[in-house]
Amino acid sequence: MAPSSETLTAERILEATEEVLRRHGPAKATVVDVARALGVSHGSVYRHFRTKAALREAVTKRWLDRTSLELAGIAAERDRDPEQRLRAWLRSLFDAKRRKAGQDPELFATYMVLTRESGQAVPEHIADLTAQLTDIVRAGLDAGTFTASDPAVTARAVFHATGRFHDPCYAEEWAAPGVEAEFEALVDLVARGLRAGH
Repeated sequence: MAPSSETLTAERILEATEEVLRRHGPAKATVVDVARALGVSHGSVYRHFRTKAALREAVTKRWLDRTSLELAGIAAERDRDPEQRLRAWLRSLFDAKRRKAGQDPELFATYMVLTRESGQAVPEHIADLTAQLTDIVRAGLDAGTFTASDPAVTARAVFHATGRFHDPCYAEEWAAPGVEAEFEALVDLVARGLRAGH
């Protein structure tokens, strides 16, 4: 039996949209396709997302939020040394992005298109990630392990310096021979640069 519009939730719509995007790609996926996948009218989908652009923005945000949530736990680990938190956070960011690119290449390619047309989802994602990094840098300053004049500026510098290992435009390089050694070398360099007394 097809679900009624009363049982239709935004989350169910986003799940269906992700499947439709995986099958058809962003150029061919329509709100009608999403509604058909859910067994409802396209008007039911529009009651939750007023436009196709709003639906695409929401599905992009949902995709990005998964990474943010995964990393937030590491950033909040107060019982771990700040340098170890920083290393674990950067490692998890690289692994999460690489996993998305490698395990579901069709959907990853779709999200590359969606993030380029995104309104606020990408800037909000970057702001969230740099806020998490800022917390780690600030913890390092408080513990006397890191030195930095401004934790937020330093966090943004670390984020941009490590971009090759999380910016999707570099995804083709993430499986290249030697990429692990290059990642570890960069993280070591960043950690050394942050240590107090250097």
